[in-house]
Amino acid sequence: MQTVDRVDGAAVSPASTFTRLGVIGCGLMGSGIAEVAARAGLDVAVREVDRSALSAGRSRLVASLDRGVRGGKLSEAERDTVLGRLTFTTEIDAFGDRDVVVEAVAENEQVKSEIFAALDKVVSRPDAIFASNTSSIPIMKLGMATSRPEQVVGIHFFNPVPVQKLVEIVPSLLTSAETVNAAQGFVTERLGKEVIRSQDRAGFVVNALLVPYLLAAVRMLESGFAAADDIDRGMVLGCAHPMGPLRLSDLIGLDTIKAVAESLYEEFKEPLYSPPPLLMRMVDAGLLGKKSGRGFHNYAA
Repeated sequence: MQTVDRVDGAAVSPASTFTRLGVIGCGLMGSGIAEVAARAGLDVAVREVDRSALSAGRSRLVASLDRGVRGGKLSEAERDTVLGRLTFTTEIDAFGDRDVVVEAVAENEQVKSEIFAALDKVVSRPDAIFASNTSSIPIMKLGMATSRPEQVVGIHFFNPVPVQKLVEIVPSLLTSAETVNAAQGFVTERLGKEVIRSQDRAGFVVNALLVPYLLAAVRMLESGFAAADDIDRGMVLGCAHPMGPLRLSDLIGLDTIKAVAESLYEEFKEPLYSPPPLLMRMVDAGLLGKKSGRGFHNYAA
């Protein structure tokens, strides 16, 4: 196997040798990552915590592929070929032969760290890349849950993954340059995405800029300054944004917005990062946006 030597004598393989991807989590992000990878020709294993979540994730992925068929982007034969590259499991041991594993579970540091510790024990390839799709949790903390933090890196996709071209590559202080380069090559050469790099700080590049803007819109609504429709229409028609901030928050998920805001506030202690009470109450009520049927707008219909 062709390898690239590291300074410490270990090695990381070039992106072209990565053919087996593991995805931990099959929610909106995990299913999207799995779909993009399978459409790119990779052997993809997807893991969920139980059979119910696994079935829901598989149905979500199949529905996305079926939309591709109806939209003329895939033939039925191509859809079936993509599905044939996917395996679904509840067992972490199924990831033993993976070249790259992307964790895409909820924004919970303890849960993510436990996953990385478990992967460290089962993934046999010595130069495997361990990646997190986290949008806010420090990569350093996840890397230290393993015995190989130099191979742990942030690979942050954007929703919806099959549509959005951008991926943020986020190394920790201990991530090797070879891991970063291999991860970037994997994302660009194998998955066809575009990359920007960020330091390992809360929010990375995009969310550090985006989330304060979204929180400002929530505060404007909370104060009674303007209605949700008017706030969104103002930014779409007045600033040529493709979507207003409250509708975008609904699309991302209000629980995710809250988690990122809390991470940003914990790190920087800036008031603009603090989640507004309205956002916190909506998450408490299960009004999470589009995925729950209701957020700042109603999607039940």
